Amino acid sequence: MRDPASFVRANTLRATPSLIPEMSLYLAAEITPIWQATERWLAENNVAPPFWAFAWAGGQGLARYILDHPDTVAGRRILDFAAGCGLVSIACAMAGALSVEAAEIDPLSVAAVQLNAELNGVVVNTYLGDVVGTTCRWDLILCGDVCYEAPMTEHIMPWLISMSEQTEVWLADPGRSYLPSQGLTRFARYIVPTTLEIEDRSEREVVLYRVSG
Repeated sequence: MRDPASFVRANTLRATPSLIPEMSLYLAAEITPIWQATERWLAENNVAPPFWAFAWAGGQGLARYILDHPDTVAGRRILDFAAGCGLVSIACAMAGALSVEAAEIDPLSVAAVQLNAELNGVVVNTYLGDVVGTTCRWDLILCGDVCYEAPMTEHIMPWLISMSEQTEVWLADPGRSYLPSQGLTRFARYIVPTTLEIEDRSEREVVLYRVSG
């Protein structure tokens, strides 16, 4: 794929996340090609599952909290871990973060973050690659909806726990099966409207946690 940005534009529409009316993002909708594509089509065209094309409930909960409590990120260096469409990154930039770094392993996601940041008139730095295992260079690490698969959870949680000994780490979870049962302190809750195309219900309860060792 020569131009990820063109692919993102061609397969999305500008839309507003249900919980974040002050933001506009390039997202998949029922009439966009990426929504209608089958897994076989994605594989044949060497396209990873388009997690970047949706405003997932966990990210919406985090973004809503940040926009309602801008003092929690203002003047701080932020990592948006597994950033997806960049929803949380953009909220942090809007709220006055000193710097925002959005990390993703999917080049399409990185392109989506860059386009969405531009669309909302903010600056977000992107990092393409796996940051797990790197040393801490942030004041706050934010993770929206990252415990949806066992391999993913097993890969990231030891690093996030180790990071929590050096900086603040928040995790937003909408009831995924692999959320750890220990080391999490709840501090906020949101009910987020969802679509049955990507979830098994019309709304999700999103809980925000602080991670600790």
